[in-house]
Amino acid sequence: MLQALALAELEGLHHAFFTRAGGVSQGVYATLNGGIGSNDAPDKVAENRARMAAVLGVTADRLLTPYQIHSPDVAVVDAPWTPDHRPRADAIVTRTPRLALGVSTADCGPLLFADTEACVIGAAHAGWRGALAGVIEATAAAMEKLGADRTRITAALGPTISQANYEVGPEFVARFTAADADNARFFAASPNAGHAMFDLPGYIADRIQRAGIVNFEDLGLCTYAEPDRFYSFRRTTHRNEPDYGRHINAIALAG
Repeated sequence: MLQALALAELEGLHHAFFTRAGGVSQGVYATLNGGIGSNDAPDKVAENRARMAAVLGVTADRLLTPYQIHSPDVAVVDAPWTPDHRPRADAIVTRTPRLALGVSTADCGPLLFADTEACVIGAAHAGWRGALAGVIEATAAAMEKLGADRTRITAALGPTISQANYEVGPEFVARFTAADADNARFFAASPNAGHAMFDLPGYIADRIQRAGIVNFEDLGLCTYAEPDRFYSFRRTTHRNEPDYGRHINAIALAG
Protein backbone atom coordinates (compact mmCIF):
# COMPACT_ATOMS: atom_id res chain seq x y z
CA MET A 1 0.00 0.00 0.00
CA LEU A 2 0.94 3.64 -0.38
CA GLN A 3 0.38 6.50 2.03
CA ALA A 4 0.36 10.26 1.80
CA LEU A 5 2.79 11.90 4.20
CA ALA A 6 0.30 14.71 4.82
CA LEU A 7 -2.26 12.20 6.13
CA ALA A 8 0.22 9.87 7.84
CA GLU A 9 1.35 12.76 10.04
CA LEU A 10 -2.16 13.20 11.44
CA GLU A 11 -3.11 11.38 14.63
CA GLY A 12 -6.12 9.09 14.91
CA LEU A 13 -6.23 8.06 11.24
CA HIS A 14 -5.63 4.96 9.17
CA HIS A 15 -5.41 5.35 5.41
CA ALA A 16 -4.08 3.57 2.35
CA PHE A 17 -3.90 3.83 -1.40
CA PHE A 18 -3.65 0.12 -2.15
CA THR A 19 -1.64 -1.11 -5.15
CA ARG A 20 -2.38 -4.31 -7.05
CA ALA A 21 0.03 -6.33 -4.87
CA GLY A 22 -0.75 -8.50 -1.86
CA GLY A 23 -3.97 -10.28 -2.81
CA VAL A 24 -5.25 -13.64 -4.04
CA SER A 25 -6.80 -12.80 -7.43
CA GLN A 26 -5.34 -14.20 -10.64
CA GLY A 27 -5.01 -13.35 -14.32
CA VAL A 28 -5.86 -9.77 -15.27
CA TYR A 29 -6.99 -9.22 -11.67
CA ALA A 30 -3.67 -10.21 -10.09
CA THR A 31 -3.58 -9.81 -7.21
CA LEU A 32 -5.30 -7.33 -4.85
CA ASN A 33 -8.45 -6.59 -6.84
CA GLY A 34 -11.05 -4.88 -4.64
CA GLY A 35 -13.64 -4.31 -7.35
CA ILE A 36 -17.07 -5.63 -6.40
CA GLY A 37 -18.22 -4.67 -9.90
CA SER A 38 -15.49 -6.64 -11.67
CA ASN A 39 -15.96 -10.13 -13.09
CA ASP A 40 -13.40 -11.55 -10.69
CA ALA A 41 -14.38 -14.47 -8.44
CA PRO A 42 -16.45 -12.97 -5.58
CA ASP A 43 -14.66 -15.05 -2.94
CA LYS A 44 -11.29 -13.71 -4.07
CA VAL A 45 -12.54 -10.10 -4.04
CA ALA A 46 -13.95 -10.69 -0.54
CA GLU A 47 -10.62 -12.03 0.68
CA ASN A 48 -8.75 -9.10 -0.85
CA ARG A 49 -11.10 -6.61 0.77
CA ALA A 50 -10.78 -8.39 4.14
CA ARG A 51 -7.00 -8.01 3.91
CA MET A 52 -7.36 -4.31 3.14
CA ALA A 53 -9.84 -3.83 5.97
CA ALA A 54 -7.39 -5.39 8.41
CA VAL A 55 -4.68 -2.92 7.36
CA LEU A 56 -7.15 -0.10 7.99
CA GLY A 57 -8.00 -1.42 11.46
CA VAL A 58 -11.61 -2.39 10.72
CA THR A 59 -13.58 -5.55 10.07
CA ALA A 60 -14.42 -6.43 6.48
CA ASP A 61 -18.05 -5.31 6.80
CA ARG A 62 -16.86 -1.83 7.81
CA LEU A 63 -14.86 -1.19 4.63
CA LEU A 64 -17.43 0.77 2.63
CA THR A 65 -17.29 1.68 -1.05
CA PRO A 66 -20.25 3.25 -2.87
CA TYR A 67 -21.78 2.31 -6.21
CA GLN A 68 -19.88 4.87 -8.28
CA ILE A 69 -21.67 6.69 -11.09
CA HIS A 70 -19.21 9.46 -12.12
CA SER A 71 -21.28 12.10 -10.35
CA PRO A 72 -20.83 14.93 -7.82
CA ASP A 73 -23.08 13.06 -5.37
CA VAL A 74 -21.93 12.53 -1.77
CA ALA A 75 -23.29 10.04 0.79
CA VAL A 76 -23.08 10.70 4.53
CA VAL A 77 -22.69 7.45 6.48
CA ASP A 78 -22.72 6.53 10.16
CA ALA A 79 -23.04 2.73 10.01
CA PRO A 80 -22.08 -0.13 7.71
CA TRP A 81 -24.31 -1.03 4.77
CA THR A 82 -24.87 -4.36 3.07
CA PRO A 83 -23.51 -4.92 -0.45
CA ASP A 84 -27.04 -4.68 -1.84
CA HIS A 85 -27.59 -1.24 -0.30
CA ARG A 86 -24.55 0.67 -1.44
CA PRO A 87 -25.48 4.31 -2.15
CA ARG A 88 -25.13 5.54 -5.71
CA ALA A 89 -22.53 8.24 -5.17
CA ASP A 90 -18.92 9.14 -5.86
CA ALA A 91 -17.95 10.38 -2.44
CA ILE A 92 -18.68 9.40 1.14
CA VAL A 93 -18.08 11.25 4.41
CA THR A 94 -18.42 10.38 8.08
CA ARG A 95 -17.53 11.32 11.64
CA THR A 96 -18.06 7.76 12.90
CA PRO A 97 -14.91 5.96 14.10
CA ARG A 98 -13.87 2.56 12.72
CA LEU A 99 -15.66 3.01 9.40
CA ALA A 100 -13.24 2.81 6.48
CA LEU A 101 -14.50 4.99 3.64
CA GLY A 102 -13.20 3.91 0.27
CA VAL A 103 -13.46 4.52 -3.45
CA SER A 104 -12.38 2.21 -6.24
CA THR A 105 -10.24 3.46 -9.13
CA ALA A 106 -8.28 2.27 -12.15
CA ASP A 107 -7.11 5.60 -13.67
CA CYS A 108 -9.51 8.14 -12.11
CA GLY A 109 -8.33 10.27 -9.20
CA PRO A 110 -8.75 8.83 -5.68
CA LEU A 111 -9.01 11.56 -3.06
CA LEU A 112 -8.88 11.09 0.71
CA PHE A 113 -9.84 13.94 3.07
CA ALA A 114 -9.48 14.52 6.81
CA ASP A 115 -10.13 17.21 9.39
CA THR A 116 -8.86 15.50 12.51
CA GLU A 117 -9.79 18.39 14.81
CA ALA A 118 -13.46 17.88 13.89
CA CYS A 119 -13.00 14.09 13.47
CA VAL A 120 -14.49 14.18 9.99
CA ILE A 121 -13.15 12.22 7.01
CA GLY A 122 -14.10 11.66 3.40
CA ALA A 123 -13.18 9.79 0.24
CA ALA A 124 -13.99 10.81 -3.34
CA HIS A 125 -13.73 9.27 -6.80
CA ALA A 126 -12.67 12.11 -9.09
CA GLY A 127 -12.79 11.04 -12.70
CA TRP A 128 -13.10 13.78 -15.28
CA ARG A 129 -16.91 13.75 -15.15
CA GLY A 130 -17.09 13.96 -11.37
CA ALA A 131 -14.36 16.54 -11.09
CA LEU A 132 -15.95 18.72 -13.75
CA ALA A 133 -19.37 18.36 -12.11
CA GLY A 134 -18.06 19.40 -8.67
CA VAL A 135 -17.50 16.23 -6.61
CA ILE A 136 -14.55 17.84 -4.83
CA GLU A 137 -16.51 20.91 -3.74
CA ALA A 138 -19.49 18.73 -2.79
CA THR A 139 -17.29 16.55 -0.59
CA ALA A 140 -15.87 19.59 1.23
CA ALA A 141 -19.38 20.98 1.74
CA ALA A 142 -20.65 17.64 3.11
CA MET A 143 -17.72 17.48 5.52
CA GLU A 144 -18.47 21.03 6.70
CA LYS A 145 -22.03 20.00 7.52
CA LEU A 146 -20.52 17.43 9.89
CA GLY A 147 -18.40 20.09 11.59
CA ALA A 148 -15.25 20.24 9.47
CA ASP A 149 -13.59 23.46 8.38
CA ARG A 150 -12.17 23.37 4.86
CA THR A 151 -9.19 25.47 5.92
CA ARG A 152 -8.26 22.56 8.22
CA ILE A 153 -8.99 19.78 5.75
CA THR A 154 -6.03 17.80 4.47
CA ALA A 155 -6.56 16.15 1.08
CA ALA A 156 -4.39 13.63 -0.76
CA LEU A 157 -4.55 12.39 -4.35
CA GLY A 158 -3.44 8.83 -4.99
CA PRO A 159 -2.27 7.14 -8.20
CA THR A 160 -4.04 8.66 -11.21
CA ILE A 161 -3.51 8.47 -14.95
CA SER A 162 -1.00 11.12 -16.00
CA GLN A 163 -1.20 13.65 -18.81
CA ALA A 164 1.42 11.73 -20.81
CA ASN A 165 -0.98 8.77 -21.09
CA TYR A 166 -4.38 10.47 -21.29
CA GLU A 167 -5.23 11.30 -24.89
CA VAL A 168 -8.67 12.79 -25.56
CA GLY A 169 -10.67 13.94 -28.54
CA PRO A 170 -11.76 17.45 -29.56
CA GLU A 171 -15.24 17.06 -28.08
CA PHE A 172 -13.65 16.40 -24.68
CA VAL A 173 -11.58 19.57 -24.89
CA ALA A 174 -14.61 21.54 -26.02
CA ARG A 175 -16.62 20.37 -23.02
CA PHE A 176 -13.99 21.61 -20.57
CA THR A 177 -13.32 24.93 -22.28
CA ALA A 178 -17.06 25.59 -22.56
CA ALA A 179 -17.29 25.24 -18.78
CA ASP A 180 -14.29 27.56 -18.26
CA ALA A 181 -12.03 28.96 -20.97
CA ASP A 182 -9.13 28.80 -18.53
CA ASN A 183 -9.37 25.00 -18.61
CA ALA A 184 -7.43 25.09 -21.88
CA ARG A 185 -4.24 25.12 -19.79
CA PHE A 186 -4.87 21.50 -18.77
CA PHE A 187 -4.46 20.26 -22.35
CA ALA A 188 -1.23 19.73 -24.28
CA ALA A 189 -0.65 18.85 -27.91
CA SER A 190 -1.05 15.21 -28.94
CA PRO A 191 0.95 13.39 -31.62
CA ASN A 192 -2.41 12.66 -33.25
CA ALA A 193 -3.96 15.58 -35.10
CA GLY A 194 -7.15 16.91 -33.54
CA HIS A 195 -6.47 15.25 -30.19
CA ALA A 196 -4.97 16.50 -26.94
CA MET A 197 -3.36 15.19 -23.76
CA PHE A 198 -5.39 15.92 -20.61
CA ASP A 199 -3.82 16.68 -17.22
CA LEU A 200 -6.37 15.13 -14.86
CA PRO A 201 -4.15 15.39 -11.73
CA GLY A 202 -3.49 19.06 -12.51
CA TYR A 203 -7.18 19.73 -13.00
CA ILE A 204 -8.03 18.00 -9.71
CA ALA A 205 -5.36 20.02 -7.89
CA ASP A 206 -6.83 23.22 -9.30
CA ARG A 207 -10.35 22.30 -8.16
CA ILE A 208 -8.97 21.44 -4.71
CA GLN A 209 -7.33 24.86 -4.46
CA ARG A 210 -10.44 26.66 -5.72
CA ALA A 211 -12.49 24.79 -3.12
CA GLY A 212 -10.43 26.47 -0.39
CA ILE A 213 -8.48 23.37 0.65
CA VAL A 214 -4.90 24.50 1.20
CA ASN A 215 -3.38 21.31 2.64
CA PHE A 216 -3.00 19.08 -0.40
CA GLU A 217 -0.62 16.33 -1.46
CA ASP A 218 -0.41 14.58 -4.84
CA LEU A 219 1.49 11.28 -4.73
CA GLY A 220 2.43 11.94 -8.35
CA LEU A 221 2.04 8.34 -9.56
CA CYS A 222 0.55 7.23 -12.89
CA THR A 223 -1.66 4.15 -13.02
CA TYR A 224 -1.15 3.63 -16.76
CA ALA A 225 2.64 3.82 -16.67
CA GLU A 226 3.29 1.05 -14.11
CA PRO A 227 1.45 -2.16 -15.10
CA ASP A 228 3.16 -4.28 -12.45
CA ARG A 229 2.01 -1.91 -9.73
CA PHE A 230 -1.33 -0.48 -10.79
CA TYR A 231 -4.53 -1.40 -12.60
CA SER A 232 -5.54 0.83 -15.51
CA PHE A 233 -8.80 0.88 -17.43
CA ARG A 234 -7.18 2.69 -20.35
CA ARG A 235 -4.26 0.28 -20.54
CA THR A 236 -6.67 -2.65 -20.43
CA THR A 237 -8.62 -1.09 -23.32
CA HIS A 238 -5.46 -0.61 -25.37
CA ARG A 239 -4.46 -4.24 -24.75
CA ASN A 240 -7.94 -5.58 -25.55
CA GLU A 241 -8.08 -7.38 -22.23
CA PRO A 242 -11.49 -8.68 -21.05
CA ASP A 243 -11.60 -6.79 -17.74
CA TYR A 244 -9.41 -5.04 -15.17
CA GLY A 245 -8.91 -4.90 -11.43
CA ARG A 246 -9.87 -1.98 -9.20
CA HIS A 247 -7.79 -0.32 -6.54
CA ILE A 248 -9.29 0.52 -3.17
CA ASN A 249 -8.29 3.85 -1.62
CA ALA A 250 -9.60 4.30 1.89
CA ILE A 251 -9.44 6.23 5.14
CA ALA A 252 -10.76 5.55 8.66
CA LEU A 253 -10.96 7.30 12.03
CA ALA A 254 -9.21 5.05 14.51
CA GLY A 255 -11.67 5.82 17.31
